[in-house]
Amino acid sequence: MIKMIAIDLDNTLLDQEWKISPRNREAIHLASARGVKVILATGRMAVSARQYSQQLGLDLPIITYNGALVEQGLSGEIVYRQVIPIPLATDLAEYLFGKKIFFQVYFKDKVFASEPNPYSRYYTQMTGVKVEVADIPKLLAREKEGPDKILCLVERENSQIIEQEIEDKYGQDIHLTSSQNNNLEIVKKGVNKGAALQALAAKWGFKAEEVMAIGDSPNDKEMLSYAGLGVAMANAHPEIKRIADYITSSNEEEGVARAIERFVLTNP
Repeated sequence: MIKMIAIDLDNTLLDQEWKISPRNREAIHLASARGVKVILATGRMAVSARQYSQQLGLDLPIITYNGALVEQGLSGEIVYRQVIPIPLATDLAEYLFGKKIFFQVYFKDKVFASEPNPYSRYYTQMTGVKVEVADIPKLLAREKEGPDKILCLVERENSQIIEQEIEDKYGQDIHLTSSQNNNLEIVKKGVNKGAALQALAAKWGFKAEEVMAIGDSPNDKEMLSYAGLGVAMANAHPEIKRIADYITSSNEEEGVARAIERFVLTNP
């Protein structure tokens, strides 16, 4: 019996206009009415994810920054946070500047880049959060806590090379993943959606087999692997489809609702 559902946002719960369809909303409300705990699990920053928790009326923890920051959906109260240490973040920034790779640095509800970029403008359009321009080394030097996440924008043909370089150089200290074809996302070692999901399930006394996770991208791999029922979207990355227990329809065909209806709402 499913007692907890973790749902990714982009290309999973949200359609191509970044909206929650009425059918998806209704399925989540019906599951919640049955006592199922429904949480959002995203690579997005907290302030961007919070709006969807508010739309759904879910006052439950949201897994944000791929698990680096978990906070209550309505109050914004921090459940836990694991940041990239400032010395490591500074070294990563120097490396990325040297490679001429555009990147954004995230601190809870703020995001910074060294210069405007088409991606930063797209990011603002997608999330509603303005990317602030800053001198990144000076920013890191004055912060008391390190960033939750660093996102790198890479050309698809170079992504595997850059990913391997970063892994070889920093792999002992970071977790590297991706939520889109053209990005690499860096968080602290040990941070991922699956670890955060497991911690929340343990807090509520749920076993893995009582958890369903729904996602589409490589940054969903750990949570689909942990959950007793891992559901991939029809539009999911091939790696996610390979590890999934079930493949639902796409985000444009309300695949989240279809999965909830099949595995939660049809059960007594």
